[in-house]
Formats: sequence, structure tokens, C-alpha cells
Amino acid sequence: MVKEIEKSGMPIVQMANLIPVSKTAGANKIIPTISIPYPLGDPGTSKEEQWKLRYHRVGVALDALATDVKEQTVFKVKF
Repeated sequence: MVKEIEKSGMPIVQMANLIPVSKTAGANKIIPTISIPYPLGDPGTSKEEQWKLRYHRVGVALDALATDVKEQTVFKVKF
């Protein structure tokens, strides 16, 4: 799906926790997430910590949208 959307000229970032699957699917801009049931959060942490984590990941995704890449790129995030 990612490749088809990009073919239309719309930039896209895939946020995923299974990076090898995203690479195999052909995603060009990949943001690592936390886990399958909670991709952008960790229910074992406080709401403040979850907010910081989400804010950071979405910020990285927005930066990735504005970045021109020539090959598949996995963007760095804080864990």
C-alpha cells in the first residue's frame, strides 16, 4: 500500500515495529514503533511518559516526510 500511495506523488512514512517486514514491503521511510499492541505507547508507563514518547515519534515522522531519501531509510528514534 505504501508504494502505491508514493507512486501517486504523496510522501508517506510507515511507522512499524517489524522493520524487516516494512523493508520487504518496500517502504522508503520507516519509523520504528514500540510494540504490536501499543505502537506509540507503553501502558506500563505514566501518561506523561507516553505523551513524550508519542510526541517524539510523531515529530520524527514529520521530519521524515520532509526528508528526501534515495533508498530505504529507517529513521532513528529514542527508546
